[in-house]
Amino acid sequence: MKFLLLIYIDPELLQSLPPQEYDAQMRSCLLHADALQAQGTLQLAQKLQPPATARTLRTRNGEPRITDGPFAETREVLAGFNLIEAADVDDAMRIARQFPWAAYGSIEVREVEDLQVERMRLGA
Repeated sequence: MKFLLLIYIDPELLQSLPPQEYDAQMRSCLLHADALQAQGTLQLAQKLQPPATARTLRTRNGEPRITDGPFAETREVLAGFNLIEAADVDDAMRIARQFPWAAYGSIEVREVEDLQVERMRLGA
């Protein structure tokens, strides 16, 4: 089963970390990600640019609208993601707990739906 770990951070909490501590946690996180990737658990991991660099597209009444930045006003912002293989949701949660970022926001664990099943259902 594939799961997406959506990593949300509270920028204020993260900025309160001394730079050396952030670097140490990030280094440890990257080494852990390398180990998970080597064992076939981690499929893809990426860090996202800050929300201020985002553009959001919405189409309403057939008209596209593009706005700068994210739409939602929230303390936590999407900072990155990990695509993992896990036996079940409990295993995915175990893997999520191995990353330090929940201390600075949250990690949402969501099962990835097999798009090929939908493709077959629709004959596309």
